Amino acid sequence: MECLPQDLQRVILNLCSNGMYEAAKQAASGGDAARLNVSTTTNDNRYLIKVTDNGGGIPCEMQDKIFNPFFTTKPSGEGTGLGLSISFDIIKQHGGELSFETRPGNGTTFIVALPVAASSDR
Repeated sequence: MECLPQDLQRVILNLCSNGMYEAAKQAASGGDAARLNVSTTTNDNRYLIKVTDNGGGIPCEMQDKIFNPFFTTKPSGEGTGLGLSISFDIIKQHGGELSFETRPGNGTTFIVALPVAASSDR
């Protein structure tokens, strides 16, 4: 399966933007300085991209809604609620998965898992 670089770029940009937004918000309320870490690796024939922030984490009551269209935790006028929904769909169209690990009060890691193309595809 061929990837569409522009779509994957949109996903990574969205995850980084959301992560820095949350990390900066946490820092402004007295937390540590905002940090964002992006890492890549391969595991079990999958490319893994992890975007980790040190924001406030995702509250338990919101975790099952964050990939829903038009759901946002941002104040009115600051977010459309489409970024994670579109990102989820893009990754799914590429045969992958978008998931997260969160520690309420201590940050979130979004994990993009994409299949490694078989060498016979060339």
